[in-house]
Amino acid sequence: MREIAEAAGVSKPLLYHYFPSKIDLFKAAVAEAASELQSVIEPVGAGAPAEQLAASLDAYLGWIEQNAVTWTKLMQSAATLPEAREIVEGFRARTMEMVLVRLTGRRKPRPALRAAIVGWLGYMDATIIDWAQHGDLPREKLRDLLIAAFGASLLAAQHIDPKVKIELT
Repeated sequence: MREIAEAAGVSKPLLYHYFPSKIDLFKAAVAEAASELQSVIEPVGAGAPAEQLAASLDAYLGWIEQNAVTWTKLMQSAATLPEAREIVEGFRARTMEMVLVRLTGRRKPRPALRAAIVGWLGYMDATIIDWAQHGDLPREKLRDLLIAAFGASLLAAQHIDPKVKIELT
């Protein structure tokens, strides 16, 4: 905390006044980054859901490219730190709701569609961690891979539940 206070140009007591512990400081920093990232991926304007997804993924991957170490540590810490897990799960829940509303016009999906999107979000995280660590796949190719996996997830949901209706155009 001393090093952080020095880097921020504030006193250690002032830092502790706003952040009583390292965990509180961590949560505030992660929450700020999650909020920034949520606004980055929010689709702007009109367009088909597939085009909006591509634009959101481009923005998401661009942000991660600029913050790869931070993002990777956060995702890895979500497995062991309840505070990080809570923030990551909240981000995923907001992302899933955003996707569902654009695909179906509803917030509450059929179980097969919900499971497909949750699975895709997990796949996306694992794939992006690999990309951030290795850096051997161009960002556009990764985006296309994630879009193809999304499409496959939607088809799988429709295959097991023909009542799943989605709008991609």
